[in-house]
Amino acid sequence: MSIDQGKALIARAGEGKSYTVGVETLTLADWPEGVPIRVAHSALNYKDALAITGRAPIIRNFPMVLGIDLAGEVLEDSGRFKAGEKVLVNGWGLSETRWGAYSQLVRMPDEIVQPLPAGFSTEQAMQIGTAGYTAMLCVMALDDHGLQPGRDAVLVTGASGGVGSVAVSLLARRGYHVIAVSGRPEQAGFLQELGAAEVLTRDAISAGGRPMAKERWAGVVDVAGGPMLADAIAQTCYDGIVAACGMAGGGSLATTVYPFILRGVTLRGVDSVMVPMARREAAWARLEAELDRSLLARLSSTRQFDELPTLGADLLDGRLHGRIAIAL
Repeated sequence: MSIDQGKALIARAGEGKSYTVGVETLTLADWPEGVPIRVAHSALNYKDALAITGRAPIIRNFPMVLGIDLAGEVLEDSGRFKAGEKVLVNGWGLSETRWGAYSQLVRMPDEIVQPLPAGFSTEQAMQIGTAGYTAMLCVMALDDHGLQPGRDAVLVTGASGGVGSVAVSLLARRGYHVIAVSGRPEQAGFLQELGAAEVLTRDAISAGGRPMAKERWAGVVDVAGGPMLADAIAQTCYDGIVAACGMAGGGSLATTVYPFILRGVTLRGVDSVMVPMARREAAWARLEAELDRSLLARLSSTRQFDELPTLGADLLDGRLHGRIAIAL
């Protein structure tokens, strides 16, 4: 393939609400104006898997280039960026309302592009991806609330997944007592390697449907939503915080006001898509400083672009764990 064109994974509308996903060829001229980037690596996140498989209505416009994360090299001077500069883009509506990252050549608006931290290769940045970046945003929410490493216990739900595994590693490295919850008992050893002090089954954190139960943890990083989030809130200590960033277990929340008005529990929503640039740069700077590179290598793998059509289902069906980078 010539240097001015590249492969892209594109969703096109079908009949009704259906759509098809396939590999096509795009040139830079096909893209809206923006910083021209040759993408070296992307990532496979939960939202990417939903878009690839069509299991949730992620895509708002068609045709749509899929993928919410990218890292690569600027091809020519543009706006704030110089040719040859390494950059990354994550979130900002990619793969939803704006053409996304699963393309060897892209153009991105200047205001959503940020320099790649010097301590990361493009592959490492995408092994982290939106999932790892979201994990850091959750850690920052706990820090902002005043939780103390060395004193407080933090529950992490969905600990075998992309957000959860990075959260376990970051929190343990900071000195928290990390309680990891996973629906995959065979992943207990993996989670202990990441630093989990305890690995529990989902049943082990059930509050039995009660809105309040015995206080067990000061903080929570929750990717599950649904009943597990309700159980986590019910057992959060006085003046604790629950950082909720996902809905892998459902979008509903059956609870009462009691944990909030009797224990002062804070439920903090953590968005990763439209975070202001200053906070996202702070999150990436902390990842650069705090993330153990050897652990990142152990919890990550890199797969090829041509595997993407099948990897989405593999992730949603529990056949993948840890972080997945995609080489373009």
